Amino acid sequence: MNQLPPKSAVASPVPESTNSRGEALDSLSMDSFWLEVENIKQSAEAEQEECGLADVKTQEEGEAEAEWLQDAGLAELLGEPAGDKDNLVLLSTLTRTQAAAVQRRLDTYSRSRRRRNKHPVRDVRDIFAASSSQDTAAEKEEPSPDPLWHNLRTSNTQRKTQDYSCTVRNPGKEEVFNMDVAYSEQAAVLLKGSFLSESRKLKDGNALTRFKIPKGRLGVTRIGDLSAQDMKKIPTLALIELTALCDILGFELKRNKAAKLKTTEKRLFGVPLNTLLENDQKLLPNTKVPLLLQALLSCLEKRGLETEGILRVSGSQTRIKSLEQKLERDFYSGLFRWDDVHQNDVSGLLKRFIRELPAPLLTAEYLPAFAAVQNIPDLKQRLQALNLLILILPESNRNTLKALLEFLSKVVAREKNNKMNLWNVSTVMAPNLFMHKGLPNKIPEGKEKQLAEGAADVVRMMIHYQDLLWTVSSFLVAQVRKLNESNSRRYQFCDKRIKNLLRKIHADKDKVEKNQGEPSKVVKVHASLLLKDSLEVHLNNATRVADVLRQFQKNLCQNGWNIVNTVNLLKCNNSTECTSLLLYEVGGNIGEHCLDPDTYLLDLYHINPHAEWIIKQNPSCPRMF
Repeated sequence: MNQLPPKSAVASPVPESTNSRGEALDSLSMDSFWLEVENIKQSAEAEQEECGLADVKTQEEGEAEAEWLQDAGLAELLGEPAGDKDNLVLLSTLTRTQAAAVQRRLDTYSRSRRRRNKHPVRDVRDIFAASSSQDTAAEKEEPSPDPLWHNLRTSNTQRKTQDYSCTVRNPGKEEVFNMDVAYSEQAAVLLKGSFLSESRKLKDGNALTRFKIPKGRLGVTRIGDLSAQDMKKIPTLALIELTALCDILGFELKRNKAAKLKTTEKRLFGVPLNTLLENDQKLLPNTKVPLLLQALLSCLEKRGLETEGILRVSGSQTRIKSLEQKLERDFYSGLFRWDDVHQNDVSGLLKRFIRELPAPLLTAEYLPAFAAVQNIPDLKQRLQALNLLILILPESNRNTLKALLEFLSKVVAREKNNKMNLWNVSTVMAPNLFMHKGLPNKIPEGKEKQLAEGAADVVRMMIHYQDLLWTVSSFLVAQVRKLNESNSRRYQFCDKRIKNLLRKIHADKDKVEKNQGEPSKVVKVHASLLLKDSLEVHLNNATRVADVLRQFQKNLCQNGWNIVNTVNLLKCNNSTECTSLLLYEVGGNIGEHCLDPDTYLLDLYHINPHAEWIIKQNPSCPRMF
């Protein structure tokens, strides 16, 4: 960015640290943000590079929609061959609002093809059963937007005249964060009741809203609880849901084209995440976060958390560049001496590592979408959008981002000593996450301040709400189950069948079908890696996963079962701790699912009666020999 506005104090969100909740808004400023921007600019100029706040290139009509349909796993609707012939089964799992989002993109794509005199291979009305004799007569005319879409755009136009900067609902109080019903369906209900315009502005001394995810009968699923096979389905579903949510809210989902990564001769800095991980996994299998990042964070956690101004106070650019060269040479050989490095220089290396990635950590495709979250007036809906965006991220990006956010939370927790509250940390890290040399940097005049405040606010939310954001919504897990069930039946879809399916998608198919004639059930729980025997469990409406693990622990200690390998058991005071054991649901309509301890197993059995239940040791617990 060639020109930046001068530093100025602006109204910013209240920091969420316990010791900072009473601070007034006017005591906070964006000084740290602009100082960090200047540091980045100086570093870039020294290397004849330039960085800017991310913006998005405009695409021709129909181009973005075609790309969206491909990313959503619906390339067959464009007449293009898909890698998976069962992709159309995805349509059978969609909610009403999700199906409407797909239909709008198909409408736009079809119109663009007709305007270019290219007849679409498959007409949208053949898919969504929207055709009639009157529709045929009206095809030659420019189709008008559907009433719902017209109302959404009108509502959004009205909202643009209001100031929704920094709005929350019930500040300082705890609210329920519903993950059982699709976010877009919730937003549609709120829109119908005209509740979306009732957000309030933050006032001095108000704390950020606390949200609680209610645990249903099936518990809560975190990222990492699902198998890799099932997690591959989540980004597609999350993209469709995010688009439907943005449609309801009247906001455009901005996406960039995937960036072409430049090759580099370096081994650490400026290397794509996937390449870094491939190299690291040769040394340490199952590595999920780059070893260099782990080393940087570990060094800062050991000696930098108490350092005043850590992350904000910049280290020497000359020393940082020299350290980078030493790391490139000595890191993998183990000869690099971390104890000799000043902590501010380590924090500079951390930020440099993030900025030097060939593609942004939040990805080139979705960085504009992350930045646009600030435009959603309601805090809960901003978090819903962020939750979906994080689920869309590639696994390597998501794991790396989580490691970074966990460290930033630790910095905020030491605010008394390091003088870095949540807002300070957010304003320092935002430029490093949202400015990238490989993205367009032409920002309309006067827009810098808005983008800066919004970027800092998004980082603030990701740090503060990371536990919530790294949760897989129950409605998405239910859709994964439906996809697995449908794929296992190998439906041969035709247009008529799709029509029938889409007519029924408004029905509530997510309800648990309880068998009233079967109040209890006897099942076998296996622990093949630990024991040769299986455990018979009598299930009733009150049986939870935690109960089964306690029963397993009790039988293990009292009955002298035939243990396969004692090394596989974590022992403490001659007893196996049930907290070191996990129960997995395997097979049926799920690949592998680590169960929440509060999951009610009879309800789960009714949803997936063909699954096996297997007890395994918690991989995060060290084995004791």
